[in-house]
Amino acid sequence: MEINDNWKKAALQASRSLNLVDDKLIDQVLVALADAAESNASQILAANAKDLAAMDKANPMYDRLLLTNERIAGIAADIRNVASLPSPLGRKLMETIRPNGMTIEKVSVPFGVVGVIYEARPNVSFDVFSLCLKSGNACVLKGGSDAYYSNEAIVKVIREVLSNAGLDENIVTLLPAGREAAVELMNATGYVDVIIPRGGKSLIESVRDNSRIPVIETGAGICHTYFDASGDVNKGRDIVFNAKTRRVSVCNALDCMVIHENRLSDLPALCERLAEKGVIIYADVKSYTFLNGKYPAHLLQKATAESYGIEFLGYKMSVKTVADIQAAVQHISEYSSKHSECIVSENAEALQYFSKAVDAACVYSNVSTAFTDGAQFGLGAEIGISTQKLHARGPMALEELCSYKWLVKGDGQVRL
Repeated sequence: MEINDNWKKAALQASRSLNLVDDKLIDQVLVALADAAESNASQILAANAKDLAAMDKANPMYDRLLLTNERIAGIAADIRNVASLPSPLGRKLMETIRPNGMTIEKVSVPFGVVGVIYEARPNVSFDVFSLCLKSGNACVLKGGSDAYYSNEAIVKVIREVLSNAGLDENIVTLLPAGREAAVELMNATGYVDVIIPRGGKSLIESVRDNSRIPVIETGAGICHTYFDASGDVNKGRDIVFNAKTRRVSVCNALDCMVIHENRLSDLPALCERLAEKGVIIYADVKSYTFLNGKYPAHLLQKATAESYGIEFLGYKMSVKTVADIQAAVQHISEYSSKHSECIVSENAEALQYFSKAVDAACVYSNVSTAFTDGAQFGLGAEIGISTQKLHARGPMALEELCSYKWLVKGDGQVRL
């Protein structure tokens, strides 16, 4: 597709036009987009096949890049879900009447123009657009070269739906895949209000370090599950297996299992299902002793210092043995990306301690970290998982794509 050379002004103007669009029309456009995604699935999948052909299947990013009829159906369902949610705009966040009779209201409003820089995840194009449109924002998409054809096909469908509804096509803009476009986006002061990077650690750090636009950090997930002294083996086995193997390429996947030393005899049972998926385990000295001979030898390796603090994005995980829950929290604090952390325990005090002591966007008690997802949280979809603390934290959806303004009403009051 051709990109307007004057995309900055076009995106800004499109965002302003959205301020006057009726909520019902927004929902109609989203439903139409969900229908169009499914009816154009063959064209989208054909474009996706071009991108997949250029990527090694062993690359952890391959699964993120992959689109299927089932995944497109899921994307369409998420878009319809977003359409069904209440608008986040115009919500009265606060109201006060001052002694002079002046009324002050704090109401939710869009950011304006949201820029998103992301890697080989074409579903992000749909997710970002649907959430931005519902929250009254124009969006500027800068996908990676690995997903060039997929993103181009998706944005073509989106623009056709916008045009058919009589809306400005520049509500969504897809920039070229090269680095030059990313640099231009990160320097678009006065036109773009916020940039959200979605991808690995290096991408996030690059955007954070180089952008002149405010950045909300999302994506990188180094996730732990701590199996406590009182943990239930059956729960632990299922949680570890699900968190590690459901989708290894996503940011909520398990990277390190931390285990209380008194429960090492249960470690083979906790890990047995992982062998079904060929998960390579990097075990510390104590855990290696208990796994040796009870976990497939070709999948068992001794951990090194470099085995921790890694987002594996593949069928790999590390195991760390600790003496108590305090040591578990210390290990997690040292290596966590503050994304999603879990404890498996039947001890109420341990659960409470872990929930208070662990600093992460999402802290789980006896639940798989695989649930860190906007749709699973009842938010419709997500634009990313924020791992920072300012403005937004955890799954970012409609409310997190809003700012606010103050509406001050009076009857001629002046300040003395």
